[in-house]
Amino acid sequence: MLQKKIFLVVVAISTVSLLLHQGSHLSWTIEGFYLGCPALRSHPAPGLKPKHTNVAFLKTHKTASTTMQNVLFRFAERNRLMVALPVQACSHQFCYPRPFTTRFVHPHTVPPNIITSHMRFNKTELRHLMPNDTIYITILREPGSMFESLFTYYNKHCESFKRVPNGSLEAFLEDPRRYYQPDEEDSMYAHNTLTFDLGGDKDRSPKDVAYAQTFVAEVERVFSLVMIAEYFDESLVLLRHLLSWDLDDILYVKLNMRTPSSKRSLTPGLPAKIRAWNSLDARLYDHFNASLWRQLSALGLTCVAREVRLLQQAQERLMRSCFGEQLPLLRSATQIKNKDFRPWQPSGEVDIVGYDFPVNISRGFSSQAQELCVKLIIPEVQYTRSLLRSQSLRYRRSYQRQPLHQSHTPQQPIRTVLPRHSQLHHSQSLPAVSGPASGKGSTYTPKSATGNQRQTTKLGTKSSQTQTSFTGK
Repeated sequence: MLQKKIFLVVVAISTVSLLLHQGSHLSWTIEGFYLGCPALRSHPAPGLKPKHTNVAFLKTHKTASTTMQNVLFRFAERNRLMVALPVQACSHQFCYPRPFTTRFVHPHTVPPNIITSHMRFNKTELRHLMPNDTIYITILREPGSMFESLFTYYNKHCESFKRVPNGSLEAFLEDPRRYYQPDEEDSMYAHNTLTFDLGGDKDRSPKDVAYAQTFVAEVERVFSLVMIAEYFDESLVLLRHLLSWDLDDILYVKLNMRTPSSKRSLTPGLPAKIRAWNSLDARLYDHFNASLWRQLSALGLTCVAREVRLLQQAQERLMRSCFGEQLPLLRSATQIKNKDFRPWQPSGEVDIVGYDFPVNISRGFSSQAQELCVKLIIPEVQYTRSLLRSQSLRYRRSYQRQPLHQSHTPQQPIRTVLPRHSQLHHSQSLPAVSGPASGKGSTYTPKSATGNQRQTTKLGTKSSQTQTSFTGK
């Protein structure tokens, strides 16, 4: 009996010693203990479903959505997909806060596979534009931290915030109605911003429980996945499974972050006041946070934790392959000399950090590898411009290859009736559908409408209480 015990101890010690000696192989050996978890295979492995490439991501405000947009931009470029981008009159957003219409889409970026720039959601118009099998995704954030971010970020832009004495969040929340005017421009940043972005009525009474319930149900019906910013990596795991993507497709670097000095800590009692003031947003968050964890539980929390760890390890490997030991340096915008890496600053009081490319990092890199590394850290506005240039070039080359009898066929521009309301300035003309890069060429015609648009809780329909004028950022 004693000899048997000694034998087992020797075997155990030998096994551990062997595993430790293998070093890098240890983590993969440990993976074998996750029984029941699917293996992380990459395309084109046999038996894997093709990657789903038609995606509409509603980019909400102050929710880590810029980081997610970067993931989608890079996926599109790697797979030579078309990304719908705004006409230049709309800047880098689809003329937000006006409800989305196909007239806001640059004609050189259609027909699209992916759409991901800021917009006010309009389900009917998006379904005219996007392929029938498009999967709709968005992201939410906990109302307390999100509203603090909105208040700080837009403090010098939103009139409801500008009139608060000393820029005090506490003073605003003591009596929001004293400062908030629902019909002012940029008022959507001061009240139920998520609801507004999703096309809902931000000023609906919190007592209207039926509206809130119907609106949440409509969001759940339209969006296959609602990500949660606080659980970004876990949300990406669900996204990967939903779209049948590889681990490499969801790697990211955090973008559009504030410095710690630009953040305010919430004193006791403020989170509850924020939730009460943004009751529709709070209901959305609570519902879809619970929904996210139900989906994660169905996948298996142990398996999810394993994938999150592998994702983080892969990101670390990618960063080191890009930058070696000189990881990209977080810098305030004023410290970043290269304007291509300088993020937009909302005001002098808020410091948005970006990444400074390490010196001499290009040595030993192929141009393709260096481009991948650059795209990881490039800010939203610069990436949008770069993508528009490359897609316009692709469009013009395609146009030049068309037979003459096709290329000179006259086309009528897309015509979409926008909601009429008092806040739209009559002096602001709608952007033309012909792009500035080319005054000729065919115009994309979206799919025909299927059904009437009613003034109800449907996403993206008219609401007399929520329309605001377009103002460029």
